[in-house]
Amino acid sequence: MSDACCAHPEDEHTDTGDEHRDGPGESVERLWDVDDIRGAALSGVLLLAGFLLSWTGQDGWALGLNLAALLAGAATFVPGTLRALAKGRIGVGTLMTIAAVGAVLLGEMQEAAMLAFLYSISEGLEEYSLAKTRGGLRALLSLVPERATVRHDGIEVSVAPKDLRVGDLIIVKPGERLATDGTILAGRSSLDVSAITGESMPVEAGPGAEVYAGSINGTGALEVEATTTAENNSLARIVHIVEAEQSRKGATQRLADKVAKPLVPGIMILAALIAVIGSLAGEPGLWIERALVVLVAASPCALAISVPVAVVSAVGAASRFGVLIKGGAALETLGRVRTIALDKTGTLTANRPVVVEVATARGATREEVVALAAGLEARSEHPLARAIVTAADTVPAAADVEAVTGAGLTGTIGDRRVRLGRPGWIEPAGLAAEVTAMQQAGATAVLLEVDDRVLGAIAVRDELRPEAPEVIARLGREGYTLTMLTGDNTATAQALAAEAGITTVHAELRPEEKSRLVGTLRARGVTAMVGDGVNDAPALATADLGVAMGAMGSDVAIETADVALMGDDLRLLPQALAHARRSRRIMLQNVGLSLVLIAVLIPLALAGVLGLAAVVLVHELAEVVVIANGVRAGRSTDLRTIAARTGSPAAVPVATHS
Repeated sequence: MSDACCAHPEDEHTDTGDEHRDGPGESVERLWDVDDIRGAALSGVLLLAGFLLSWTGQDGWALGLNLAALLAGAATFVPGTLRALAKGRIGVGTLMTIAAVGAVLLGEMQEAAMLAFLYSISEGLEEYSLAKTRGGLRALLSLVPERATVRHDGIEVSVAPKDLRVGDLIIVKPGERLATDGTILAGRSSLDVSAITGESMPVEAGPGAEVYAGSINGTGALEVEATTTAENNSLARIVHIVEAEQSRKGATQRLADKVAKPLVPGIMILAALIAVIGSLAGEPGLWIERALVVLVAASPCALAISVPVAVVSAVGAASRFGVLIKGGAALETLGRVRTIALDKTGTLTANRPVVVEVATARGATREEVVALAAGLEARSEHPLARAIVTAADTVPAAADVEAVTGAGLTGTIGDRRVRLGRPGWIEPAGLAAEVTAMQQAGATAVLLEVDDRVLGAIAVRDELRPEAPEVIARLGREGYTLTMLTGDNTATAQALAAEAGITTVHAELRPEEKSRLVGTLRARGVTAMVGDGVNDAPALATADLGVAMGAMGSDVAIETADVALMGDDLRLLPQALAHARRSRRIMLQNVGLSLVLIAVLIPLALAGVLGLAAVVLVHELAEVVVIANGVRAGRSTDLRTIAARTGSPAAVPVATHS
């Protein structure tokens, strides 16, 4: 899914069967665990030792160490290159291999070892970044209960979810998760469906309602008829979408590969023509040597190291201001994004419902209505209850509190009989207009009745993050196309989108529908999806770039996404976009410089103006230049400038687990 350097399409990363890579089931926790990094380290130590011995005049020992350094570095990419060549695929690794062979034939063992060392570092960094992002679906598995209760012929038995069949009658007790999708046959309850739809508030469900695997049952017992097997339920479809889209991303060509695709065969053909035509014209030894010098001149050592250096600098810098970017491919794509799809709950909103409005009947006060409601809700863990209790100045003691499944609460406070519940169970009477307005504004309305008289209505809503309108306005000014995708109801989505400044809204979406819409947006341009929940995982994987809100986000969203905003401030998004655009410009500068260098050296080597020693010297100087330029991607002064321009928080150290 992500990339830490200029990759080549020969590896396992593109499913070509490079056996030396870690398998997808393995977990790499440390950089040193990557075989390519160990090979690069060994190559570097041997190369340094050889240089020191050569400097002291011990050329024989130096030659042996340089040969060992070449073999250690080449072992990380030559086997995969040869396997790819056998399948008709060529890339940067192909040209690096040929250039190293050419340097050896010309007697420049140290140059050959340097080429292998630089490229093995690139390969190791890429493998590490990819290994860290494998296994992103583990968090989904915990949403399915280990057992489900099924009633057969009046007898309740416990079965594994994989043994469920369509038509089975599942008994779902309060607090339990649903093992598969189904239809409620009996019972009423409130369901937490945020894992599937992203809806911030629990939904009321009764006979005839569809329910989904992973949903958490509230206070009422339910009898549910299974409509899918465990292999084909909502969560299984999420897993399938994420796996398919991650495989697609693994095969995406990187920046260096796009350059290498026409460059490598062109250089190989040119060198062959030089050797053949020159030999036919006379002095075959001279022209074969010049063809080899041309191959070394065309070796993309600067290209191979330029992108990884910029990536490492940029990714490290991003982590300092609270943005985790999973490698070079993610960084490049982030710099090219023009369309952004945003989830609502937990992304544009803080996923913390609050009381936004209180309507009172004549003779009642706001404080009285909220206090009485809080008295009934004091012992409840329902998000709506927590919002009401938080809003109350005082919470009176309530007695005989009972929950009416799917409706509300009853109890006594002092000598007053109190009911609190949804419209329909309690008639709004003179507050009907106010309740309608609350619902149209996207809020959940509850009514308070005291001694058979309606005293008030309370509106609870998951509010926008305070910085959301500012971020949306800024992104709009910078030319981004913005769309809201949410599983929440249309009224809530439209109301909050209007406050945020987003005009295009798609609501009441299930995960596969979000994914499908993101696929449509991708057809119009490079698209990023910003989300935070399990339900966003397929859309995050389908998008060209997935961005997870990390502090409030689920593990699976962070692992599936290419970029994670580790803080709770949405202003990190425009800061990350600006940082990626600048870093991509630096990468393009390095690639351009590398190509110009090759274009200049080839004719000079062909004409005999530059010999092998001069070509090697120019290559080394170019590598210093592109490394220095790549390091600019992480300069703290530039980060502070970007933060000030985007209105983001100042860059501060952020600890991450990667």
